[in-house]
Amino acid sequence: MSSFTLALVTSLAFATYAGSATAQSAVPAPPGTGAARPMLTLQMPPIPDPVPVTLKPASTAVLVFDIVDPICPSQPKCVKTMVPAISALLARARKAGITVGYGTRAPTISKWLPEVAPAAGDVTFVSYAQDRFFNTELDKTLKAKGVTTLILTGWKISGSVLYTSVGATLRDYTVVIPVDASLGPNEYEEVIGLYQILNQNSANPTNITTKIANTIPCWLSRPLTNGSVIAPCSARPASARAPAHARACAGASR
Repeated sequence: MSSFTLALVTSLAFATYAGSATAQSAVPAPPGTGAARPMLTLQMPPIPDPVPVTLKPASTAVLVFDIVDPICPSQPKCVKTMVPAISALLARARKAGITVGYGTRAPTISKWLPEVAPAAGDVTFVSYAQDRFFNTELDKTLKAKGVTTLILTGWKISGSVLYTSVGATLRDYTVVIPVDASLGPNEYEEVIGLYQILNQNSANPTNITTKIANTIPCWLSRPLTNGSVIAPCSARPASARAPAHARACAGASR
């Protein structure tokens, strides 16, 4: 198989947050004041709509973070939405011959939920920080396999997925985030996580954040020049001179 089109299903619509973002709970008052501080309402740019992208299996890897006991079972969104999404994604990825990897801390390395547990031949590694490249052999392992594109999944979008995306772009990977496969405990963390992934200062200019739909929708983050500019992948021309990952956004295999 020469190409892999990710199929995902989501009920979330992150592009609707063009108006304001409100924190999920009031800040506790300092001792002795008797009143909680009000929630903040902030204006923020909209997150672009997703568009399809086709990836080449030989140069793509799916990484799964922290879908383990007790982390995932304690989070309703992880159990109800993320686990089914990741399970379906892994089945398709393995069928296409895509590299699959798993990272979590040492105490939970053997506690993966059965629906998304590692299979024979998958990469597993102990992580030491939210950036799963830190103090591990992950980069060396992926590069030895010829991987240039990472599909990041797991708990949570504002934690290990966000910080690993930064570590990945510093190492020249293109990053794909299926949003049904990486959520947070509340709406605020999900929106902020996606926004930071798309606007990180170290970003590979072809970073992709994806939404699970009938094809692999994605968002493309462009470099921070003259402010933050985020454009859908379809805004990039599929020219012969464009980098391979830019052509992928326009529908060509990477």
